[in-house]
Order: sequence, then structure tokens, then C-alpha cells
Amino acid sequence: MKHQNRLTQSRSPYLLQHADNPVNWYPWGDEAFKAAHDQDKPIFLSIGYATCHWCHVMAHESFEDPEVAALMNSAFINIKVDREERPDIDQVYMTVTQMLTGSGGWPMTVIMTPDKQPFFAATYIPKNTRFGRMGMMDLIPKVQAAWNDDRPKLLESAGQIVANLQTVGGHGQPGEISPAIIGTTRQDLSSRYDTIEGGFGTAPKFPSPHTLLFLLTFGETQDDAKAIDMVSHTLEKMRQGGIFDHVGFGFHRYSTDKEWLVPHFEKMLYDQAMLLLAFTEGYRITGREDFADTAREIITYIDRDLKSPDGAFFSAEDADSEGEEGVFYLWTEEQLIEVLGKDDAAIARAVWNTSPTGNFLPEASAKASVDNILHLQGGIGATAKDLKLSEAELQDRLDRIRIELLETRAKRPRPLLDDKILTDWNGLMAAALARAGAVLEEPAYISQAQSAVEFVLNRMQDSKGRLLHRWREGHAEIPAFLDDHIFLTWALLELYDATLEPRFLKQAVTLQEQTDTLFWDSDRGGYFFSAPDNEKLLVRPKEIYDGAMPSGNSVAAHNLIRLGRLTGRTAFEDRAHALTTAFGQSVSRGPSGHTHLIDALQRGTNPAFEIVICGNRDDPKTKVLLNTVRTSAPARSSVLLIEPGTQGKAVRTLAPFTENHLMIDGQPTAYVCQDHQCQMPTSDVKELVRQLTAQPPSKSENSATKRER
Repeated sequence: MKHQNRLTQSRSPYLLQHADNPVNWYPWGDEAFKAAHDQDKPIFLSIGYATCHWCHVMAHESFEDPEVAALMNSAFINIKVDREERPDIDQVYMTVTQMLTGSGGWPMTVIMTPDKQPFFAATYIPKNTRFGRMGMMDLIPKVQAAWNDDRPKLLESAGQIVANLQTVGGHGQPGEISPAIIGTTRQDLSSRYDTIEGGFGTAPKFPSPHTLLFLLTFGETQDDAKAIDMVSHTLEKMRQGGIFDHVGFGFHRYSTDKEWLVPHFEKMLYDQAMLLLAFTEGYRITGREDFADTAREIITYIDRDLKSPDGAFFSAEDADSEGEEGVFYLWTEEQLIEVLGKDDAAIARAVWNTSPTGNFLPEASAKASVDNILHLQGGIGATAKDLKLSEAELQDRLDRIRIELLETRAKRPRPLLDDKILTDWNGLMAAALARAGAVLEEPAYISQAQSAVEFVLNRMQDSKGRLLHRWREGHAEIPAFLDDHIFLTWALLELYDATLEPRFLKQAVTLQEQTDTLFWDSDRGGYFFSAPDNEKLLVRPKEIYDGAMPSGNSVAAHNLIRLGRLTGRTAFEDRAHALTTAFGQSVSRGPSGHTHLIDALQRGTNPAFEIVICGNRDDPKTKVLLNTVRTSAPARSSVLLIEPGTQGKAVRTLAPFTENHLMIDGQPTAYVCQDHQCQMPTSDVKELVRQLTAQPPSKSENSATKRER
């Protein structure tokens, strides 16, 4: 019988993966730290997540190996942490790892004192030393000897690391951010743009959808076609590449090469959400139907494979199955012929660029394979000509071929589904679905967003109404973090924009007020990642860097500006300004690492429309006014609907400035304000279009007019 460690009672899929390891793992908690004190041992902290490929590699090499486990059990108290369940722990020790090694990633390994003070950090560690990377078999005896024989030096080092951590602490350096940083960011991205393959920089390439959203906003508001072209080219190349699953849809985590061909094959919910937003906005601005199609394909994937029976969304699918990375997604040409027959296999080969020798070389192995990653090299028009088919004929056959491959693939052993439900990631997905539903005019997508939000609000709060972070197997646990509050608020705002139902705006305001109470730093500004009654770690971090996801502070800046303009409460926009200045110097030094925050600056500095429609939503005349606003108003306009009765009263309570906004002569009426200047109310559609499309007077023109008056 295999050794049973203390992870067997965990609800984390990641911790349960290690429950049968011969390593004597503890979950993070008092029992582990007491054992470290009582046994006078340092702590080996291992942080990862359930769908992390290199976490699996290290587990197979070391944590499942009795020889390594014996050394670990002798030298350490060993703790496993799921970074997705405890992002607060991950943030603190990731900062340490980056300080000590210059980089970060998972699996993350930190060795520390029983008082949680780190003195060693690394990412993946092999079992045996190779190519200059020290292995576990050499590292563990060295650390054990240093702990036993040279402890004062280790403790001094740990103290210095903690002091440095508390100095940097993720708090950022304050300062005003000049609006000029918006143009600077645009130029910086342009200088790193890959004109051939799209994206920014070289391998590995991450999708970074928030950077694409920044450029789309810049291009739209500054009439910068090049900025929009960079996004369009990147979206097109990603959709064509192997980073996209051409059989089952959805995007893999990132590309290991600059061509978007070879991905790390895990599929994360938050990547689907952010890319759904990018393709949706790409479609809205360019009108390209292929972007709308890709948005719909992402939704098809998450609806089929990541949606829980209760309407919320699971977290991820693994990269590995059958002990190998990517095997679920790969095809040999022999397999294609076996499934499709020679004629259809020839079409698949021509469209998806397979070859008898394969195009996939596993990163963890130098051994060649004959496996193929399906990918496109341009559109299907040229391929249709080569095959002497029309594009419509080829697309019809390709749709049938794809279904056959999908049905065959479904019989393979599937990658692990990480079936925990996280509030923050569900907030992101709900926001993206609501936005896609509004732009693509698909009410079903809005309903899906609403179901996910209602799951969180109904099942992921404690008895006192406090939001919780994780739900699995009927249990909601772990006090919520900043991102949970902020991303859920984002979803509520998108649902309000999509439906104009005041309950969503009310919930957004209430949640934002709770967020301000729990997380706002009243001394320095900005939001802490954890609430004051969360577990106290070495530091109480703040995050502003926009990494795989935009930071909670960046999204909060967007939310606050939107809430300020919807409700007329200037305190929200004041807080948004205080937030940006809390991190000003940090952001100004590296703007391209903070593109979502700088996108919020665009939202704050660009001229804004505030539009109020008074009328019953079922009145055809009200519908005409609302449709006119949706088609003619600039993006990111704030729209309120004031209906007769209790619905209207609810909105007036939330937005007191609308108290005197009434229907005129009993007719549905529109009120349009831009940049703090209001037009005359109107019930005339042509006049409404004129007000929404007229250029606002410049500040110099305003001054001249005032002098003339």
C-alpha cells in the first residue's frame, strides 16, 4: 500500500494529485508549522497547480520517487500549496523567487524556516543534477548540512530576504501618471511587435489579451489604424496557430515558439475569458466575421467542456494525458486516414498542414515524434483552389471532418479536468460572456453570464454575506481575495450594460463598497490583495502588474470609472485617480507591463458620453432610442434606463443625478452629456444621432465661447 500523507482530506485537485506520494506532505496550516518547530526542521514549500505540465514532471521525477522522498522526509517538513486556491501565499513567495532567481514560474520551490522566512528559492528542480541545474539528490543534503552546521548564516540570509521583501512588498511607488504614458505604451508595444507572426517579443509567446484590448482602445479613440492592425494580425495568427484547438476549440495556455505553433497544452478558464473579450472587441471594431466566429467557438468550448451542471465554470483542463503532454490533441497521418478515410484525410492534411514526419517535439524529450499539431497557414481560400473546391464546399467538408475527429478524440483518455470553481475566474468569464452577448446580439451568452454570477452570489458567500474564493464538491471555502471582488464587480457591470436591469448595477455598487472597506489602503492608496482578517503572511501584498490576467487593481480602476459615470458619484472616480497615483512611478518605469491599468487611464481621459433614456423598455419608441444609442454612441459610453415605477426608482436611488430626468410630453426621452456638457433632451432619433456623433468643442473653443459671452 502506498504511503498516505495529509493531503487526502483536501478538496484541491492539485493537492489530491500528491496524496499518494511517498513524500510526507502537509497542507499549509498550523499543524505543519508546529511540526517544523517541534522537529527543528526547515520547510520545503512546493507551490503549483493541477494542470501545470512541469509540476507533473517534477512530481514524477522526484515526489513519486522513494529515494528523493526519503531525503525530503528526513530533512524537511514538506508543504504543498495550490496556487489557485491560495494566490496570496503564491504572490508572496513568487516575489521571493523572482528576487532570488530573477524569474518565476511553477512548480515553485521555496525552502524556509519554521517561521516562514525563506532562504532558498527555485522553480523546477530535476532529480539529479544536469546541465548546471542542481538536482534534488544533491540539493537536499547541502541544505540539511547548512541547517545543521551553519544555521546562523542561513538565518541571517533569511532575515535579509524578508527585509527586502517588506521593502518592495508589491506596494509600488506612488506618483502622478502623465497622460503621455498612453502614447509611450503604444510606441513601446510597436517596437516589440512581431510584424511576421504577430504578438510581442520572441518565444515563448503569451496571448496577453489585455494588451490587445489596450491597443484596440487606442486605435479606436486615436484613429490609429496601425494599432488596430497589430491586434488584427495577432488575433488572426493565434487563431491559425497550434495554440488554438482546431478540433475542439478554445485556446491553450501559451506558445513555446514565436510562430504560435507548439503550445503548452493546458486550457485555463481565464485565458478563454480574456481572449473572448479580445476577439469580441476585435470584431466590434473591425467588423471581421472570423473574429466573431472565433468568439463563438471559444464559447462552444467552455459550454461543452468547462461548464458545471449548475451554470458556473470549472477552472482548467490539464496539458497531460496518458502520462504525456499534448497526446490528447495530437494526430499522426495514419490516425487521420483511419478515422477519415484517404480522401477526407487528404483534405485535413492540406488544411491543417500535417506531415508524415510530424511537427511536434515534446519539450521534455529530445525524441522525435510523428505527431502533428493541427494548424493553419493562412485562410482556406488558397487551399480551396488547390483542391478545386469552392470555399463554401471546403468549409462544409471541413466542418464534417472536424466533428468526426472530435467524436474520435472524445474516446481517448481525457486530460484531468480541474473542477474547482473560483469566484475571480468565473467573474472574468461572466464579464466576457455578457460583453460577447451584447456585441454579437446573442441573448443566450448573457444568460450564461447571469447563471455564473448567480451561482457565485447564491453559493459562495458565508453566513455573514462575505464572499468566498473556491467551491468544490458542495463546499465553498477560503475567504475571498481582491480579485474575487473586483472581477465579479466587472461581471455585474457588463451584465448591467447588456440588460440595463438595475439589480446588476445595485449589486455592483454594493460589492464595490464592500471591496473599499476590506481592501483599500487608506494610507498609501491602492488595494491590498487580501483582507485584514485573512491569514497574515510575511507581507500584505498589492499587485499592479498585468500578467497572465490583468491585476485586481487595474480592473478596479476600470470599474471605479464606470461606476462614477453611471451613478454620478464623483467619489468613485476620485478613488480611481488615487489608485493610479498609488503606483505611478512603478507603472511609468514599465508601462508595457501595466497595459490594463493604462487602458483605464484611456477610459478616464478620453471624452465620455453619459446617456440617460427615460421610458418603458417595452415601448417601441424606447427601443428605437436604445438601439440608436447602441449603434451610434461611442464605445464605453455609460447608459442608464429610467423606467416608470419601481425599476426607475431603483436607478434614481443609485444615480441621484437622474432625479429630474423625465419623459417629456409623455414620450420616451434621451438625455446626452459629454465631457461634463449636456445637450437638450430629445425624443427625436435624428437629433439623438446628431448629438451622439457631433464632435465636442475643444477646450480652446470653450474658452473663446466663454469670453464672447
